[in-house]
Amino acid sequence: MSGETDDLGARFRRLIRSHGPMPVARFMGESNARYYASRDPLGAPGPDGETEGGGDFVTAPDISQMFGEMVGLWCADLWMRAGRPQDILYVELGPGRGTLASDALRVMHRQGLTPRIHLVEGSPVLRAKQRAALPEAQFHDDLASVPEDAPILLVANEFLDALPVRQLVRTETGWRERMIALDEDDGFVFAAGPNPMVDAVPQDRRMAEPGTIIETNPGAAAVMGEVVRRLGHQGGAALFIDYGYLAPRFGSTLQAVKGHRKVDPLAFPGSADLTALVDFAALAEIARTGGAEWLSATTQGAWLRALGIEARAAALGGEAIARDLHRLVHADEMGDLFKVMALGGGGWPAAAGFGAGSGPP
Repeated sequence: MSGETDDLGARFRRLIRSHGPMPVARFMGESNARYYASRDPLGAPGPDGETEGGGDFVTAPDISQMFGEMVGLWCADLWMRAGRPQDILYVELGPGRGTLASDALRVMHRQGLTPRIHLVEGSPVLRAKQRAALPEAQFHDDLASVPEDAPILLVANEFLDALPVRQLVRTETGWRERMIALDEDDGFVFAAGPNPMVDAVPQDRRMAEPGTIIETNPGAAAVMGEVVRRLGHQGGAALFIDYGYLAPRFGSTLQAVKGHRKVDPLAFPGSADLTALVDFAALAEIARTGGAEWLSATTQGAWLRALGIEARAAALGGEAIARDLHRLVHADEMGDLFKVMALGGGGWPAAAGFGAGSGPP
């Protein structure tokens, strides 16, 4: 393992020996903070299976310009149907290398939409690349400092999945928080915490079988609450795209990716990307409770097709474009695994791309 991994792993071991098992949320949160602060994680695998540029994964904007173009079209369409307000904020959470924003803004500009650009990014490595791609952008550590003086078009692609999840496990003696402990060989293992946690479990799920795991994501809930508040105050719409599920479910979804391969999520703290599936049903409930005026959800494949990505692919032409299209929309690729949820407020019209069978979770 790398020295970086050893350093964080050694610190975790010291903490566990001194203070007892560590919550999954803390392990995930601190691991990802180290991971994203120290590298550009994006990069396509090379022909020999190694990764070009040292990255660990690719996202939809890096697969094809068509993805960002559809996001830009979605934003421009909403803006036009909202009456073309002159002052608009484009806000992106976790903008990667700035590829999505660059492709989306190119389409927006063609339609006459020239928003002020605000990027929420904590990684200094990625922020440098975003600044090179979008020199006019303003940067923020979180949503709190983003202006509230104009309607907002907010986009978050593969942002929520990296926020730390809290896991609860049903034991023979009741619900406990799922923790990270050390085995006799000093390796990281999952364990049940000592304190009862039944009050943190929804009433309708408390009688699950022993061994059942449920996940909550306090960070994602806080982001959704702030977005809904802003939409009501500023007007506009938000678009969340991530891999996740639309109906409540049980089980751990924690996973790790390193070098485009799934690895043990406890094996490489700080040098593997830790993620968890996004519970869109829980986020939809937060949006409804917070007063979102409209809410829609569907799969990425259905959404991109509804916006016309197949016609765009035909116009671009070529085998590479056809392969990229397949990867983005096919059910066996990203098409069904990734979900899209949109919400709006402040009197803005409902968004395009969500058909009759794609209502809120």
